[in-house]
Amino acid sequence: MKRKASGLNLQDNINKNNIDKPDVSYPMRLQLFLARCGVASRRASEVYITDGRVSVNGVVQTELGTKVAEGDTVCVDGEKIQLEETKRYILLNKPAGFICSLSDEKDRPTAASLLAPYFSERLYNVGRLDMFSSGLILFTNDGEFAAKISHPSSEIEKEYIIETSLPIPHDLAERFMKGIRVDGVFYKCRDAQLLSSRRIRVVLIEGKNREIRRVFESFEIGIKRLTRIRIGSATIDGLQEKQFRELTEDDINGLYASIKTNEV
Repeated sequence: MKRKASGLNLQDNINKNNIDKPDVSYPMRLQLFLARCGVASRRASEVYITDGRVSVNGVVQTELGTKVAEGDTVCVDGEKIQLEETKRYILLNKPAGFICSLSDEKDRPTAASLLAPYFSERLYNVGRLDMFSSGLILFTNDGEFAAKISHPSSEIEKEYIIETSLPIPHDLAERFMKGIRVDGVFYKCRDAQLLSSRRIRVVLIEGKNREIRRVFESFEIGIKRLTRIRIGSATIDGLQEKQFRELTEDDINGLYASIKTNEV
């Protein structure tokens, strides 16, 4: 495992979680194998397969029903992958200006690059924050965890603090909680509370693409700063920008407990 460079104002210790590892039995569906290797969530791994980026024993596989046998050689983009022994669950305070993607054709800085010097495992983000937003984002190499946490039916709360360039209309919070339609898309938050004339707290459970920004744009209110301070039971809790911490077993159990009792 890569070690933390000394003298940096980052988490002093990287905790070792005692999360039970899933049973490994073969034959295994290829997308599940990719997820358990930390390539991506199971759903995202399906896209890797259908895009022709995955080979088994030298043969490109594009069928989702493909099975992997013990001892098979599996490659993604020509790079051999294997099941990772250690599962990682990381909470990062992402600064604005970093994108939530493992790579970027425009060479913009990625949130994942902030973790790369400290972990040897392949970590990917669970959900997203747009480039201009800051705050909490989860990273993992556990595809099953990612699938459960990110599935829309889980309805895990995500809490944001928004600072605006103009005074916020007094009815914005109430209207957002009742539901607002913008350009044919319906947006509704779980909760909203005006904190000052230019500061508001918003809690989402679904989080459509750029939801908060589009609602505020419909009121012709510019956003100066948008920060996510909570994901389920995991809070920012003094974590500074670019800092991270590895979730404890209690943290992970708390996130699972936050999931609505739907099938995910």
